[in-house]
Amino acid sequence: MEHEHHHHDHDHEHEHGHHEHHHDHEHHDHHGFHNHHHAHAIEKLSTIYIVAVALNLAFVIVEAVAGFVGNSLGLLSDAGHNLSDVFSLLLAMIALKLASSHATKRFTYGRRKASVLISLLNAIILLVAVGAIMVESVEKFFHPAEVNGTLIIWTAAVGIVINGVTAWALSRQQQHDINTRGAFLHMLADTLVSVGVVVSGVVIHYTGWYIIDPIIGIIIAVVILISTWDLLSESLRMSTDAVPEGYDVDDIQNRIQALDGVLNVHHMHIWAISTTETALTCHIVIPEATMLEEVTDRVKDMLDDLGIHHSTLELETTSSHCHDHDCCTR
Repeated sequence: MEHEHHHHDHDHEHEHGHHEHHHDHEHHDHHGFHNHHHAHAIEKLSTIYIVAVALNLAFVIVEAVAGFVGNSLGLLSDAGHNLSDVFSLLLAMIALKLASSHATKRFTYGRRKASVLISLLNAIILLVAVGAIMVESVEKFFHPAEVNGTLIIWTAAVGIVINGVTAWALSRQQQHDINTRGAFLHMLADTLVSVGVVVSGVVIHYTGWYIIDPIIGIIIAVVILISTWDLLSESLRMSTDAVPEGYDVDDIQNRIQALDGVLNVHHMHIWAISTTETALTCHIVIPEATMLEEVTDRVKDMLDDLGIHHSTLELETTSSHCHDHDCCTR
């Protein structure tokens, strides 16, 4: 994306005794590598999602058939739970597309913010799944049901492989995107459920101790709840334009202020455009207008290093600073 500079007419400025420069752009030309890398990562993730959806959908069908054949309510309800995970994977895939959507006249950031709302929805779906597992486990705890051993063990073992492979593929990408983290947690939750089913199936097969089934169910629900809580709180923060996790306003302000040619930084705002992109705006006071280009480049480079690729900087000279006293309050 091109680096645009908007220069005001200097004679006009002197009439007002005021220098003000707006720099609105998203990337330097020499950060084209970042765009290419980002596009490649999205392409790779899309492939992972497509394979994951196909695998999990196939497993839902196999599990449902096995549930009917083996007359197992457990397998049928797990097939239903896995179907909700296919839905979650599809949601995360849609969010990925939305996160890279282009700007329009109505949506000047594209529909990128929708990716945050989807991560919020995914977190809520996970919480509903936790509630369902809890209710079912408590019910089984007081009324232990006979578990149909072999078929359940084998079907759950297939589930471990499919969900485990999906979770592993997503885990390598999840630190970059909260939606992928959501999808990863869904898959991890399913893997844990399947492991629980296998363990309880084996224990029951050898000991007849049916109570192990609901105990493992409750443990799994608690593990999912703890991991979902972060996803939910981060999604809520992002949807209310809070500073995204991993960024500290004071720290970034101090870093900018420490750069050569920067006298003062104020009016700083940091927020999430999408689940993968962060934006920043601020006012910077410089000693003289001739330093405009170099200070802008210096600040942009530093922000790029921090992962903030959408920044709008307003540069002012000392003469214009605090014309109006409001500018000193942040």
